[in-house]
Amino acid sequence: MALKIVGMECTACAACEPECPNDAISEKNMTFIIDADKCTECEGSFDKPQCVEVCPADCIVKAA
Repeated sequence: MALKIVGMECTACAACEPECPNDAISEKNMTFIIDADKCTECEGSFDKPQCVEVCPADCIVKAA
């Protein structure tokens, strides 16, 4: 499973990008996206996804 950023809710604060241990988060068109192929939801590295922990907009959700 991977996470995704709800683009309409993302404030482009960039808090999530440096927190990702897999470099799965990048900026695109003034918002941020998560590469599903790289996202592990921080399993094996942290108890909780670090991007979710630092996101002030609470716009990071599980991908369908």
